[in-house]
Amino acid sequence: MIAQIATAVMVGLFCWAYKAIKPPHPKMCGSKGGPPVTAPRVKLSDGRHLAYREMGVSKEETRHKIVVIHGLDSNRNHFLPLSQEFMKELGLYILFFDRAGYGESDPNPKRFVKSEALDIEELADILELGSKFYVVGLSLGSFPVWSCLKYIPHRHVYVQGYLHPLSGAAVVAPHANFYWPLFPANLANQRFKTLPLRNQWTLRVAHYTPWLFNWWMTQKFFPTLTVSRDGADILSRTDIEILKKFEGIIRVSKQGRILQGVYVSLYQDMIAAHGKWEFDPMEITNPFPTNEGSVHMWQGGEDKIAALPLNRYISEKLPWIRYHEIPDGGHFIFLEEKILKAIITHVLVG
Repeated sequence: MIAQIATAVMVGLFCWAYKAIKPPHPKMCGSKGGPPVTAPRVKLSDGRHLAYREMGVSKEETRHKIVVIHGLDSNRNHFLPLSQEFMKELGLYILFFDRAGYGESDPNPKRFVKSEALDIEELADILELGSKFYVVGLSLGSFPVWSCLKYIPHRHVYVQGYLHPLSGAAVVAPHANFYWPLFPANLANQRFKTLPLRNQWTLRVAHYTPWLFNWWMTQKFFPTLTVSRDGADILSRTDIEILKKFEGIIRVSKQGRILQGVYVSLYQDMIAAHGKWEFDPMEITNPFPTNEGSVHMWQGGEDKIAALPLNRYISEKLPWIRYHEIPDGGHFIFLEEKILKAIITHVLVG
């Protein structure tokens, strides 16, 4: 009798654990019972769809094409304070898209760092952006930029004996993975320990046991990372002011970001960004050896979200990155019109 009870308990615990660990099935847009498709989408070679939004002048009129990559808990409708007059003056075409699993883009069960760059490459080809365009990554959306610099410079034609890469790139308030091997351990650990304990444990789970991440984020025993942007412990004074200024616009723009489920959007994003990478960004060689383009890093001096000391270290190790630090800037410097215009202007002129 005791053995039967023990067996039943073990089976029950196993079923509970399996259910807790197993990610839920996504509610794919356009599927039976799933959210409707409302945005223009392209079909990739593996059958997945990516939803996108265009802004600025038309592709026929443009002089410059920029792919903007949204960060965590966002989508293709990411708000940027750019006037039509400014974009017309520069002949600027901007392409936003829902990264895999976000908004109305299909989830990618094989999603990781490299797949982000390949999605951008294929999206650009299908939409006929041509061989020259820029990529700008915002916050956690910066890690796909590192992937682009690593994996898709080959897409362009030979110029003066070199395989011409992207026209240029920028990472703004960029994410840094504490586990990149070339970070000095003391520097990474020192910054890591300044994070709230709930954030530290969440990043550890994402890195070391990604198969447990769904359970970790849904369990009620321990506090976990919050993706909320209203926590005073992770926002600077300027961040709070900016978010209050654009509160209504941001709320509307974020609608529909997790239509297909929180796991295939936010959780997979965290796992990809903080997991074990197959390369270290500090090993990337200069993609513009003849100064035919440039890579920029923009960082707020009061940013409590991005790892300021680590980003400074990256810029020192990679002198071909042009580093810009805004002393009183927070994490959301890309929502300040003056700074955003400077970011775009710098990446265009090199």
